[in-house]
Amino acid sequence: MKAAFLLFLLIPVLGQCYVCWRTWQLLPALLPLRIAVVALMVLAFLAFFAAMSGTINQWPMWLSTATYEVGTSWLIIMLYLFLTFVCLDLLRLCHVVPSTALHANGWLAAGLTIAMTALFSYAYWHYNDKKRVEMTVETEKNLGKDLKLVLISDLHLGYHNRRADLHRWLERIKDEEPDAILIGGDIIDGSYRPVEEEHMAEEFRALDIPVIACLGNHDYYTGLDNDMLFCRKAGIMVLRDKAVFLDGIGNITVVGRDDRTNPRRKPLKDLMLYVDRSRFLLELDHQPYHLEEAEQNGVDFEFAGHTHHGQVWPISWITDAVYEDAFGPLRKGNTQYYVSSGLGIWGAKFRIGTRSEYIVLNIKQKQQPNYSQI
Repeated sequence: MKAAFLLFLLIPVLGQCYVCWRTWQLLPALLPLRIAVVALMVLAFLAFFAAMSGTINQWPMWLSTATYEVGTSWLIIMLYLFLTFVCLDLLRLCHVVPSTALHANGWLAAGLTIAMTALFSYAYWHYNDKKRVEMTVETEKNLGKDLKLVLISDLHLGYHNRRADLHRWLERIKDEEPDAILIGGDIIDGSYRPVEEEHMAEEFRALDIPVIACLGNHDYYTGLDNDMLFCRKAGIMVLRDKAVFLDGIGNITVVGRDDRTNPRRKPLKDLMLYVDRSRFLLELDHQPYHLEEAEQNGVDFEFAGHTHHGQVWPISWITDAVYEDAFGPLRKGNTQYYVSSGLGIWGAKFRIGTRSEYIVLNIKQKQQPNYSQI
């Protein structure tokens, strides 16, 4: 475990060294300019570690927010600079471009700066452009009435996703006039301080719509007591290895699993022992592992998040390789699934090749054929 952690730490450090080295070579041969640019890169890199260590929790809010946003944004920018320099080096080794073209080249440095600025301006806009995804599920079970639910995951409320962001999101969701809102985990990013100081719980209180959630790994990172305190203040019903019949909404039971972070969470089959299978069964499970369990236990619909679909390309390729369903709908037998890329995001507010979304789920009674007219 320790070796894996050191390797995980070593990879970004080596990437940072490579990007700084190549940037130094590419910039015009003006020592003050080279020192200034590389120093800013190093400071941005250190800001990331300050944010992840929790050091910023002791700083003024404006400084904590700036440090978090700069540090996490730099990690993604560094990734794209790394990929760019690797491609340029491959072109140089293949003699497509002369080696001198990558040294003290002001035009190339300016072009790269403009390209990166344009790319990440788009990525920031794209993140804030929340996509509405509508799904309709038909069931032969007696619903009592057709249902409309809004499913969201991975809000990651904190230093980057602030109360103003949450307000905009919930206003759009409220306009849907759903019967209930279901949250698939990671409500808080990892620090309780910003959600408490901005009184974000009041935004949920103002909804007057039932809100039900399961926990995610970041909810545990926040500290379970703090996370549960926030949910109580917000009026969010948290299901930790618990099933609840949504009395007054429809003939539907929501099964909320505790996150895999808890090694003592119950198996799904134990949660289903006393569940009425005649009702529509919707499961919330933050991390989309072992999807076959829902099918084996008669769940009608499972909703998950966690993957963010990698947030940016090419990390989305990694999540596609790791998970059976890293993003979008899936069907196994009589069970339908949806793994969301998330409404919010961890870290940098960038989306490249992925999207931020909320799901409007319509659950309808399947119409039986009228044989009298045949």
